[in-house]
Amino acid sequence: MGRSEQRKKRRGRRLAAAVFAACLVVFCVSAYMVISQLAREKKDEAAFAALISQIRHEKPADSADTCADSSADTSATRPQTMPTETDAVLPSDEPPQPDHGFHRYDDLYAQNSDLFGWICIEGTKINYPVMHTPDDPEYYLHRAFDGKKSASGVPFLDGNCYEDCGNYIVYGHHMKNGTMFAAITDYASEEFWREHPIIYFDTVDEAGEYEVLAAFYAKAYRADDKNVFRFYNYTDLTDEAVFDEYLNRVYDAALYDTGITAQYGDQILTLTTCSYHTADGRFVVVARKV
Repeated sequence: MGRSEQRKKRRGRRLAAAVFAACLVVFCVSAYMVISQLAREKKDEAAFAALISQIRHEKPADSADTCADSSADTSATRPQTMPTETDAVLPSDEPPQPDHGFHRYDDLYAQNSDLFGWICIEGTKINYPVMHTPDDPEYYLHRAFDGKKSASGVPFLDGNCYEDCGNYIVYGHHMKNGTMFAAITDYASEEFWREHPIIYFDTVDEAGEYEVLAAFYAKAYRADDKNVFRFYNYTDLTDEAVFDEYLNRVYDAALYDTGITAQYGDQILTLTTCSYHTADGRFVVVARKV
């Protein structure tokens, strides 16, 4: 074997070793990123489970349950302060559902007065606080309930909404692991709607039960787009003409007919999350308060 061939073989071995090392680095970095992401998701879920444990159910004597609690009654042992990360129990795939009679959110509101309410859809992972920061509407887009950095954030109310504005528009991330508002895209299926017709949305002062009247695909439009339905601009429905305009456009956009309608004076709830059917796509679910 000549020296030239020996040099070629050595170069080949060095190149193979370099490629292997590069692949190993890429694999290690990718594995680290995946593991870190999973750890962050578990941490976020544990934090929400800890918040759920602080909701106090106080059913009035003359009221009937409208939603069964899927977890045992632990009111006697519920902590009065936020558990530490080591104390929090990781939730199962089916999060504990609060009993929808009457709730007290005093403990949570005392911790963070940005709390506007709580949203829950039975049989899904949607069971979260809803925040409201009118001066900085997207403050909780990537922040946890305690204000720390969080990829999933916390569902939040549109900055232009206010008490009894007529339409509570709530935004939430569409997380790949199925948490936050990922489940609302399932309302694209009429069968899913039939199985989940009710959304519970309490404010800190009042229990709320809403029935879904429409679901549709939409998008966030550019300022110069014409003749489009910017559903996110309809926060104030206190004017009857605006109310009728919004509902008529919702009915027109609906993927299927639920048979549920709303009348002027009804409180409306609009949930929205990202959808990938088009650029800047959104999925929207609209419900009326019962």
